[in-house]
Amino acid sequence: VDIDAAKVEKMRNGEVPIYEPHLDVLFERNIKAGRLSFTTDLAEAAEPAEVIFLALPTPPGEDGSADLSYVLGVADQLGKMITEYKVIVDKSTVPVGTAEKVTAAVGAHATVDFDVVSNPEFLREGYAVDDFLKPDRVVIGVGSDRAEEVMTRLYKPFIRQGNPLIVMDERSAELTKYAANSFLATKITFMNEIANFCEKVGADVDKVRRGMGTDTRIGPRFLFPGIGYGGSCFPKDVQALHRSGREVGFEFEILTSVMEVNEAQKTVLFDPILKAFNGDLNGVKIALWGLAFKPETDDIREAPALYMIEKLLDAGASISASIRKPWKTSNSAWVTALTSLPGSTKHSRAPTPSSSVRNGRCSGRPTSTGWPRRSTTAGFLTAATSMTSTTWRPKAGITFPLAAGLRAESHEARPHHRCCRIPGFTPE
Repeated sequence: VDIDAAKVEKMRNGEVPIYEPHLDVLFERNIKAGRLSFTTDLAEAAEPAEVIFLALPTPPGEDGSADLSYVLGVADQLGKMITEYKVIVDKSTVPVGTAEKVTAAVGAHATVDFDVVSNPEFLREGYAVDDFLKPDRVVIGVGSDRAEEVMTRLYKPFIRQGNPLIVMDERSAELTKYAANSFLATKITFMNEIANFCEKVGADVDKVRRGMGTDTRIGPRFLFPGIGYGGSCFPKDVQALHRSGREVGFEFEILTSVMEVNEAQKTVLFDPILKAFNGDLNGVKIALWGLAFKPETDDIREAPALYMIEKLLDAGASISASIRKPWKTSNSAWVTALTSLPGSTKHSRAPTPSSSVRNGRCSGRPTSTGWPRRSTTAGFLTAATSMTSTTWRPKAGITFPLAAGLRAESHEARPHHRCCRIPGFTPE
């Protein structure tokens, strides 16, 4: 169900509205099999369903708290519609206590039994299909045996290999998602601090990362330093958990530091670039490669690259950005995004261009190989899965330096590139 009639019509015609590896295959297969359909009519979709998932946006408010208006609005509508027992599932990332609010919203109108379940998702953009089909774990927060039986039956085909289905109360399930994302954001931020310190003392952060990651208590993932975390989840969830703490008189001091460090990290490569050009970027054309907040996605929400673009433009530089394929579903959206600034990308996967295009000083094009041409300097901002060691030898008119700020999630997924920031690099 979606309120956007144009989007629904496109999906009925087999068009996937976002880029996600392998999603198009599942999309087409299940439409043809009659297992997947689309509508703008909530009542039409809810009437035959035994389980109703609420997968709705919960954007941060000005104070960092999650906006539950979409979730509670649909819950209110469902209460007026249901005519038999339903399990209503909070799939959105929501603050502790939301299941109770949804129960109250539905119960204000419902005349039949229902249960509200918290079932947070742990899908990684770029790997969402694999994560859904082969989950590390499934977390469900339930308040009745009846709802637990329904959810266990629903997920049984996906946990046949023994991955756990963890049953808990609703509040604990809601907090689990916030705690997991905040911990990962903290891990990334800590490694960025280590990378910054390595540059001060002459240590190699890549070697430090390897030495740390082989400790089974730590693990190798989310130890790749870069220019900060972004996307639609980590920034929003860290803020929301921090705000939730303050609402009950608890101060998450660690999360306060994480947010402060990450904000500064977004533009940490600016000073080395400025220094390389003796403090003057006027007339310098800078090539940027890798603009999504992470590899294998077209999502530029809160992407650190956009903050770098903004600061470089403010300093007088021109930007040429190259978008690597396979962004087959959204090349035009990406080109649009290149002329957008952070303020216009808070809650949009394909943002509307801002007024600050800076007289054409920011341009972009999709490409399968190679660098943007006629640039003075170049930088990686997000690692790409298809990058190899040869990527580090640009020749197309790029002089000095190459500033790299990469972050990956797994050394298994990206064995070839050095995931360390390099403030100066001389190509062949």
